[in-house]
Amino acid sequence: MSTRHFLTLMDLSVDELHQLIERAMELKHLQRQGKIHESLKNRVLAMVFEKSSTRTRVSFETGMVQLGGHAMFLSPRDTQFGRGEPIEDSARVLSRMVDAIMIRTFEHEKIERFAEYSSAPVINALTDLYHPCQLLADMQTWFEQRGDIRGATVSFIGDGNNMCHSYVNAARQFDFRLHIATPASYRPDADIVAAAGDRVKLFEQPLEAARGADLVVTDVWASMGQEEEQSERQKEFAAFQVNRELMDQAAGDALFMHCLPAHRGEEVTAEIIDDPKSVVWDEAENRLHAQKALLEFLMV
Repeated sequence: MSTRHFLTLMDLSVDELHQLIERAMELKHLQRQGKIHESLKNRVLAMVFEKSSTRTRVSFETGMVQLGGHAMFLSPRDTQFGRGEPIEDSARVLSRMVDAIMIRTFEHEKIERFAEYSSAPVINALTDLYHPCQLLADMQTWFEQRGDIRGATVSFIGDGNNMCHSYVNAARQFDFRLHIATPASYRPDADIVAAAGDRVKLFEQPLEAARGADLVVTDVWASMGQEEEQSERQKEFAAFQVNRELMDQAAGDALFMHCLPAHRGEEVTAEIIDDPKSVVWDEAENRLHAQKALLEFLMV
């Protein structure tokens, strides 16, 4: 049986994704009850970080411990990843020593090459193109709050970035409508959008995109590695802030999500992120439970 990887949401079937969400909720319930569940006892996850992250490291490391396994943190100083040793060789060697490999990096092509030569499952913990683990957490949060997301309308406001691309894939896999509002120069990848067909619609006016939405999502205007663009992006995205006016366009019971960290007062106002409609803290916690379900799926 060939090794399964999780580089985008498209690597799993629709049924597998729904089963993963159900399992994540089960694991969360077990954890809340204080029940020990060590399905990954003596298994080792290598966590390769070229991009740092609080939530990614803590959620994966905690998840492996709770499942009875071990997580090994590898910073750029600790590996030959991308410097000196070819990626293909690093993949061959590392995958012979551990049971799964989580990678958080820049170029998506790099993780694809690594997975091609890895005999252990490879998990995309973020690239410049996709952030699929966050979407597992987001979908779990929605399912907990509202049930199946099929047929709902989701509004993504801001940069057509890796989060936006992953929401496009989620629209395909979970069968919801996605309205994307971005400045003209920051639209998502045209091919990724085209693959979703009529499930995705692009807007230039954020208020129009938010109209009637069941879920409103945003992300920072300048991601890691784009700091030098911060001032220019603030000008371009000024009209794309998620604030009270925008949320008032959405459905009366609409939820708000953000993958965090948030820049309060920029892409979202403090009023909205702290509003009862905001589920960002559940969303953040669910990275832990969704990834535990994913680790089980790939390693058991």
